[in-house]
Amino acid sequence: MGPLETIVPAVTSSVQASVLTGRLPRDHGIVGNGWYFRDLAQIWFWRQSNHLIQAPCIYDLGLELHESFRCAKMFWWFNMYGSPALSVTPRPQYFANGLKLPGLYSRPQGLAAQLQQDLGEFPLFKFWGPGANIESSAWIAEASRRVLADQHPDLALVYLPHLDYDHQRFGPDDPRSRKAVADLDRAAEPLITQARELGYEVLVFSEYGIEAAGRPVFLNRELRRRGFLEVQETRHGELLDAGASRSFAVVDHQIAHVYVATDSDLVRVRAALEEIEGVARILDREQQAELGLDHDRSGELVVLAEREHWFAYHYWLEETRRPDFAPTVDIHRKPGYDPAELFIDPELLFPKLRVAWTLLKKMLGFRYLMEVIPTNPAMVKGSHGLLPSRPELGPVYVASPGLDIPESPRVDRLLFTTD
Repeated sequence: MGPLETIVPAVTSSVQASVLTGRLPRDHGIVGNGWYFRDLAQIWFWRQSNHLIQAPCIYDLGLELHESFRCAKMFWWFNMYGSPALSVTPRPQYFANGLKLPGLYSRPQGLAAQLQQDLGEFPLFKFWGPGANIESSAWIAEASRRVLADQHPDLALVYLPHLDYDHQRFGPDDPRSRKAVADLDRAAEPLITQARELGYEVLVFSEYGIEAAGRPVFLNRELRRRGFLEVQETRHGELLDAGASRSFAVVDHQIAHVYVATDSDLVRVRAALEEIEGVARILDREQQAELGLDHDRSGELVVLAEREHWFAYHYWLEETRRPDFAPTVDIHRKPGYDPAELFIDPELLFPKLRVAWTLLKKMLGFRYLMEVIPTNPAMVKGSHGLLPSRPELGPVYVASPGLDIPESPRVDRLLFTTD
C-alpha cells in the first residue's frame, strides 16, 4: 500500500487510458474526458469507442502473447469495440420522443441482459446526477463478482465510481465524504473476497485525489467578453459555436484546453487568460511537453487552475439566454464538465414535487426537461485535475502480496514495468 503518482490531466478518461496503455496522453491521445474534434467542429465528452485510444492496451498486448487471453472490462471508459472478451458499460436508451431510460452495452450482447435479469435494472440515475450514490457501485461490484465466478477471465478491470460523488459535492474532509469511503469498502468487500478465493491477485487504486476547491472560474465568459468566443442564437438558448469562434475553452475540472483558431490570436488570448483570477499556469505546445500532454487533440494553450479553484464551462452572459440543457443532466451536450449535475438546485420551490411531476410526464410519454440542476456552480466544494498539492492528498494503491508493484509507482507504470 502506498502513494500513486498520477498524470495531468488527473481526470478519469486520461488516467484510465494511461493505466491501460502504460503511456502518457502525448502517445495515447486521451487528453481529457473530452476535447474539441477539429474536423467536426464539435466538442465531445465521454465518448466510449476504444478506437479513440491511439496506443495498444493491455488486453491487446495480452492477445498478442496468448490468443486465448480473456479480459473482462467492467464499466471502464472506452469500453466499446475493443478486444476484451467481456465488457459492460452504461449506454442510456434515447427515444424519439425525448425519453431517456437506463441501458447497458455489453460484449457479448447477452451479458448485459443476463446481469439485469439477475440483479435488476442497472441504476443509471444513481451512476451520475443528483441521485448518484453507492447503489451504482454496489451493482457494478456484484455484476463483476458474477462475471469472475462464471467466466474466469485472465484479467478483470472494474471501475467503481462512488468516491467521486460526495468528495466533489462536499469536499474531501466533509464527514459525508469520509463515510463514502466506508460505504465503498463494504460494497467492494464481496468482490475482493471472491476474487481472492478464485485465485486472483487484487490491485485497488484511485486515479487521482480530490482536494478542496470551491471557487469556480469562468474562462469562456471572459473569452466571450473579449470577442473571441461566438454563440449561435436559437429558440432554446445560446449555443457555443466552436467552429465560428476564434478561441474557446473546453474545461475539465481544474484543467482547460483552450483552442485558438489562428496563430495571430495566440498572444492576445494568452494575455486575456493571464488576467483571470484563479488561473495558475498557461502552457503552450512546447510547455505541454513537460506534462506529456503535447498532442494534436490538446488545445493550443492548456490552462491549469490555482489551488482551491476549478473551471466552469458556462459561456452565456445572461441567465435568460442559457441553453435549455444547462439546468439538466446532459453530459454529452454540455461543452465542458459540469459537477453541478450532482446537485438539485436549492433555489427551486418544492424540488421533490417538481421531480415527481416531471417523472409522471415521462411515464405518460410526454416530452419533458428535468430542469433541476443549479446553473450557479458555487455549491461544488471539491475538484481534481492537477497533481496533488501534497503526496498524502493524491491517489493511492493497495495490492495483494503476489503482485510485483514498481517502487514509487505511477499510473502509466502500474500494469507495465517496461515499454
